[in-house]
Amino acid sequence: MFDAILIEKTEDGSRAVLATVGEDRLPPGDVTVRVAWSTLNYKDALAITGKAPVVRSFPMVPGIDFAGVVEQSSDPAYRPGDKVVLNGWGVGEAHWGGLAGKARVKGDWLVPLQPPFTLRQAMGIGTAGYTAMLCVMALERHGVTPDQGEILVTGAAGGVGSVAVAVLAKLGYQVVAMTGRPEETGYLTALGAREIIDRATYTQPGKPLARERWAGAVDVVGGHVLANVCAAMKYRGTVAACGLAGGMTLPTTVAPFILRGVTLAGVDSVMCPRPERLEAWRRLARDLDPATLEGLTTEVAMADVIPAAERLVAGQIRGRIIVPVGPDAA
Repeated sequence: MFDAILIEKTEDGSRAVLATVGEDRLPPGDVTVRVAWSTLNYKDALAITGKAPVVRSFPMVPGIDFAGVVEQSSDPAYRPGDKVVLNGWGVGEAHWGGLAGKARVKGDWLVPLQPPFTLRQAMGIGTAGYTAMLCVMALERHGVTPDQGEILVTGAAGGVGSVAVAVLAKLGYQVVAMTGRPEETGYLTALGAREIIDRATYTQPGKPLARERWAGAVDVVGGHVLANVCAAMKYRGTVAACGLAGGMTLPTTVAPFILRGVTLAGVDSVMCPRPERLEAWRRLARDLDPATLEGLTTEVAMADVIPAAERLVAGQIRGRIIVPVGPDAA
């Protein structure tokens, strides 16, 4: 038996409870992992609060991330005692996720824990940090280099934004952080942002083309923010887009793309092919200082995950939320 956050179907939607469940309820898979640490991501918070139709089958254990120790395996790539990490693959949406004492998944979904990270630090990074690195790799793939000018990171005080700011700054980029929370200026400056700008200046409809400023951008917001970012890109600049915190619509024109050659590069972390996700984790081990993670993370107990989800959806939590789950978290 082990503790789990369980989302159950109700007549008027769904509800999340902290429950005790048996291993016999775990879904099919060839590797059983004793979960040490999990996380609370924005997608998890939407699932727990029922504010978006994230969950595709009930009952569901949320938690799109986990790090832990292999307990049983019929996959030759893993043996009992191996330390592993999982991000995405529909876990926490269509397959029971990491906010439980144990998880059973396909071995292909796992990656080995990358040194020098601990299991706790791997969840300090989590899907948010891994997605941030995929965005950085997308900018590099499209030729964006530090000498070309400023890089904008939207939603900078969130999980993706925080890691993106830290990694880009370490790589020598001139990072400008956009946030709707001016009280986080000190936090973002400590991560390496050279300037902080107010999100409000980008949330209203803008011109098809604005003054060229950004050589590259990482956007987690979408909506009018993304449209205005595209309008202000330098010639042949690239925007790596990975989120929709501000909405799914994109009220823009073709002007930035056909007059300035701007690239809008979509970044998906959920079904990202294994070689690219392995490379992202290798890059994180090289380009993210583990000491930085302490300032990025807030630890929340399993018993407090459900109320923390409400605060996360309301935009009241910065950085990453990590959750100690099992005895290996010690």
